[in-house]
Amino acid sequence: MPPAIPAPGAATAGPAAPDTAAAPVATAAASTPNAPGTTTAAAGAGPGTAAGRPVRPFRFTASMPGLDRPVDRWRDEIRRIEDLGFSSVSISDHVTGGWAMDPLVAMTVAAEATTRLRVLGLVLCNDFRHPVLLHRSLANLDVFSGGRLEIGLGAGWLRADHDAAGLPFDPPGVRVARLAESVEVLLGLFGATPVTFAGRYYRVTDLDGLPKPVQRPHPPLLIGGGSRRVLELAGRRADIVGINPRLAPDVDPLAAVAELSPERFAQKIAWARSAALAAGRDPETLEFQVRMFDVRVVHRGVEHRSTSSHARLADAAALASSPAVLHGSVDECVDRLVALRERYGVSYLHLGGNLAAAAPIVARLAGR
Repeated sequence: MPPAIPAPGAATAGPAAPDTAAAPVATAAASTPNAPGTTTAAAGAGPGTAAGRPVRPFRFTASMPGLDRPVDRWRDEIRRIEDLGFSSVSISDHVTGGWAMDPLVAMTVAAEATTRLRVLGLVLCNDFRHPVLLHRSLANLDVFSGGRLEIGLGAGWLRADHDAAGLPFDPPGVRVARLAESVEVLLGLFGATPVTFAGRYYRVTDLDGLPKPVQRPHPPLLIGGGSRRVLELAGRRADIVGINPRLAPDVDPLAAVAELSPERFAQKIAWARSAALAAGRDPETLEFQVRMFDVRVVHRGVEHRSTSSHARLADAAALASSPAVLHGSVDECVDRLVALRERYGVSYLHLGGNLAAAAPIVARLAGR
C-alpha cells in the first residue's frame, strides 16, 4: 500500500514574507471564474467531502509533443491526448536548451486540432511578454478556441533564458512583484470596462481589453511556483495554484526533491489557502495542480516510467515519501492519488511525459 500522506494543517507557515512593492490598483477588477471541473464529486461514487472540504473531480494535463516530428503526426498525437481523456494539453515556455515551440502558437494549433481539449501554458514566463500584448493574444485564443484556454503564469526561473534574450534576470522579489502587477493588468483587461493602471513596472491608460473572452469573467488563471511569495499571490488572485519546488539556478536538484517532501508540500498548500482567506476569498474555490516528479506505473505486467531530471538524482527514501511521486500498480496509484486529494485537495495532475504510464490512471480517475 502507498505510504500515508499527512494533512496540510500539520505544517506551520512561518513568518510572513515582506512585500517588495505596494500593490497598485487597477480601475477594472475581475471576479473569480468558474474553472472547469468545479462540480463536487468523489473518486468512488458521487459527491462527497475530503478533509472537511468539498471534493473536486480529478483533471489531468499532458505535455505537448515536441516539434521534432512531422506536423501532421504532431496534430495526431494531440488528438490522441484528447481521446485518452485528458482535460488539457500543456506547454512550457523557454528559449534555450533546444526549445523550439512558441507556446501561444502551439496552443492555438492544438486547439484547432481538437474539439474538447483545453490548452494550458504551464507556465508562461511573465518577463517575456508585456501583459497588454499577452492579454490580446490570450483573449483571441479564448475566442477562437470556443472558451478552452487556461492561462498559466510564473515569474521565470531559468537564468539562461533571460541571458540568451538579453533580458535582466532580476532578484526573485522583483520578478514576483512584476508578476503581481502583470496579473492585475491581465485580469483588468478581461473585464467589462477600460483599465487605467499605474504601477512600478507597468502603466496602462484607459485601455479597453478586446476581444472579450468566451469564459467570463476571464479564462481560469493558474499561477505556479515554489516560493511563499508566489504561492501567496496565487492564493490571492489565481483560480488554479500550481505547487512546485522552488526552482532557481542555485537550487540543487536534490533540494528540489526535498522541496516536495510531505511537510513542505503541506506548507505550500497552507500558504496559498491562508492568503486566499486573508484576501477575502473562499480557499475552497482554489484548484490545486501538481506535476509528478517520478512515475512508475505497472500496467498489464509492464512498468511504464516517466522520471524528471530531479528525481533521477534523489534517493529511494526521498522518492517514496514525496507526494509528487507515483509508484505501483494501477490500483495502488489510483489509491495514492485519491489519498493525495483527500489530504491536500490536489485534483489537477500532470503525470509526466509517458502517456503509457498516465493513460490507465486517467481512464480510472478523470472526472471522478
